[in-house]
Amino acid sequence: MSLWSKVSRRAGDAMHKARFRRSLRHLHGPTGVSVAEGGIVAVILVRNGMFYLDEFLAHYRGLGVDQFVFCDNGSTDGTVERLTSEPDTVILQSLMTWGEIENDFRRYAAETFARDRWCLIVDMDEMFEFDGADMLGLRGLTGYMDAEGHTALVAQMLEMYPDRPIRETAQMPFDEVLNQFHHYDLSDIDAHDYHDPNLSFAWYLERNRLSSEAVQILFGGARSRVFGEHCCLTKHPLVKVKGDLEPAVHPHCAVHSRVADFTALIRHYKFANDPVARDADTAARAAIPHGEDRARLRRFDHTPDLTLYAPVSRRFEGLAPLQEAGFLVTSPRFEAYRAALATAGRT
Repeated sequence: MSLWSKVSRRAGDAMHKARFRRSLRHLHGPTGVSVAEGGIVAVILVRNGMFYLDEFLAHYRGLGVDQFVFCDNGSTDGTVERLTSEPDTVILQSLMTWGEIENDFRRYAAETFARDRWCLIVDMDEMFEFDGADMLGLRGLTGYMDAEGHTALVAQMLEMYPDRPIRETAQMPFDEVLNQFHHYDLSDIDAHDYHDPNLSFAWYLERNRLSSEAVQILFGGARSRVFGEHCCLTKHPLVKVKGDLEPAVHPHCAVHSRVADFTALIRHYKFANDPVARDADTAARAAIPHGEDRARLRRFDHTPDLTLYAPVSRRFEGLAPLQEAGFLVTSPRFEAYRAALATAGRT
């Protein structure tokens, strides 16, 4: 890249960030770090999230999230009004196009509200879980991370779907979705070394340090099998916003982090909440630059009774089968930590 190109790119980035900052509105809650040291802050980008909200808040409060920072992108379904009644929320809003600001929005929220704290960056249709979650909670997990010097945890996304056509479940409430979208598959998984230089976001990953070479970057899955999407399944959702770590610089990773020696799970419910209508909405607004929404719409138009269920589908039975299959990575050190806490709790 020529010097002129570098200067132009930096100027363009600066103008974009300035435009984003001008677009920001603070609608509710504290204006800076308000969670006590050791607390957990969740950052969520949302647009029309009422469908998920009750179950989402219950799940993450159950894990031990202390504060939710919602980055609203123009909700019109009552999401903002509902969240203002919740005691542990912050609401920011920007009406710039989602595809333009998703990284800026999450990063700003994490750096503003979770500085020197642990931050969990998730979407409304994602349920984060890890070994020992019921016993440890997030405080127990971050206790291990702090003790080991880890500043980021990788999680792999698992697409959850029902055993019937997607259109049949379009209006199913989210509490029922969580009980009935209980199938997944590990077909068409494309695994890469974490520091594979051929990955499109290798520039970010090479700035992170691994604690275990078993942690990989995964692509594919059910969406690859059905829609031909080579989507990345790997995220770094839990990070310590401290020192030179930069959160959410890419939809799937932070930089300048020390990555933990095991992986967590994100159960992903993309095909709940009338996905055909949502894809039609984002396509009409040109909100998603890569065009996957338009490709899925064409597939649904061609196959109205489309289902993700197939002979390769498996019923979700917890994390152990995913670990045995190599989809998730375990850590003897983390297992020993969990066992020690369990023993201490019984004495």
